[in-house]
Amino acid sequence: MPPHKINLIVNPNANLGRAWRASADLRPIVEEFGGADWAGTVYPTHAIELARSAAEQGYELVIAAGGDGTIHEVVNGLMRVPAEKRPKLGIVPLGSGNDFSYAIGMDKRPAFALRQVFAGNPKLIDVGLLQDDHGRKEYFANGVGVGFDATVTIRSRHYTMLQGFSAYMAAVLQTIALDHEAPSMHIQTDQEIWDEATMMLVMCNGPREGGGFLVAPEAKPDDGVFHYASVRQVSRLVMMRLLPEVVRGTHGRFSQVRMGTFKELNMKSDRPIYVHTDGEIFVGFGMDVRQLSVQVIPGALEVVV
Repeated sequence: MPPHKINLIVNPNANLGRAWRASADLRPIVEEFGGADWAGTVYPTHAIELARSAAEQGYELVIAAGGDGTIHEVVNGLMRVPAEKRPKLGIVPLGSGNDFSYAIGMDKRPAFALRQVFAGNPKLIDVGLLQDDHGRKEYFANGVGVGFDATVTIRSRHYTMLQGFSAYMAAVLQTIALDHEAPSMHIQTDQEIWDEATMMLVMCNGPREGGGFLVAPEAKPDDGVFHYASVRQVSRLVMMRLLPEVVRGTHGRFSQVRMGTFKELNMKSDRPIYVHTDGEIFVGFGMDVRQLSVQVIPGALEVVV
């Protein structure tokens, strides 16, 4: 593939700024495979613009070097151009969680993952589309979390001395202690309908989030369906009991947990909800969003694995 047709988008601030140093080690590998055009992000959402611009300029491969947030932005940029113009996507894990990189089977070592991208083959993956009751839309690669795990995501940003699974775990414990509300939700998928006081609802394209929590162990990003895991209102003690089960992916055996698959899901809450998409805050504290719709777009992107 000609060098001018490869665009490598690096987020130097990924993994609390450690990604910049790690990306410098990738340059010899890039040159070994013929070179690429480099672009660095300098502000939030910049990777969306860079990826969209790369697609419009005719790049054949866009490599996202960063964490799940970087991949999230690059996917949103690529999905904003017609399918026939979308470049292939490559992923180099430079973040702290790297959950979607794990989902598609990339090596956790950045240099080895980059070699996978240059030497690998494209594979079609599904992408999700999320919309709220204010008409805001966003694409996602790995998953959407509503309620408890969105609050955890927001709180994890405050643990700047920790990274990855450790930061997420600390935020989980804090959220169990301080936030224990379960809004009443009406949830309808293409297969089922239920009403329940729901502490957490996670919709997954990949099996893992938070750098090590196997929320949907059976989820695969190329099977045309999303998996969900829903936890109804339970005590703090039960939440603590469920915690190691979610790490192992064995929480589905508990009666308080509902799991299944869907192609389209709509939910409505009796109070404002918090939402993350791929670990990025979509609905934060102080916002009034009560309805969401999520749908699968099968085979939307080619990812080199």
